[in-house]
Amino acid sequence: MNKVILMGRLTRDPEVRYSQGEQAMAIARYTLAVDRRFRRDGDQQTADFINCVAFGRSGEFAEKYFHKGMKVVVTGRIQTGSYTNQEGQKVYTTDVVVEDQEFAESKAASEGQGGGFQPAGRPEPSAAAGDGFMNIPDGIDEELPFN
Repeated sequence: MNKVILMGRLTRDPEVRYSQGEQAMAIARYTLAVDRRFRRDGDQQTADFINCVAFGRSGEFAEKYFHKGMKVVVTGRIQTGSYTNQEGQKVYTTDVVVEDQEFAESKAASEGQGGGFQPAGRPEPSAAAGDGFMNIPDGIDEELPFN
C-alpha cells in the first residue's frame, strides 16, 4: 500500500502550469514544510520539506485557494522518478501525488488573526464542569439529537 497523509504549511504559492493539447490539465506543484520533532539535548523542532504535485481539478483548486504560509492537509501517494539534467547527471525525484487536499485551519488563523473556528452559541471548552463533561445551557434540549 502506498498512502501518505501530511499536514504542513506551504513554503510558497503553488506553481501552476497547464498541459498542452486538446484537454489541457492543470498541474500544480508546491512544497509543504512538515514539522518533525526529535529529542537531542531537549526538545528541538525542525521540518521536512516535501514536494507535492496536484493534477486536474486538484491543481486548479490549489492555484485558486492555496498561498504561502497556509496550513493544509494532503493525502496521496509517493512517486519516485529520475531524469538527466543539462550537465548529463542523473537526478532522482520523490513527490507526493495529491489525491485529496484540504484546509487545516480557519482563514482568520491562517491570516494571523488568531483563533480557530468556534461555532456561535456553543460554550467554550473551558466551560466544562469538574467531572469533565460540558454543561449544556437550559433551553437547547430540543436541538439535541438524543433526547
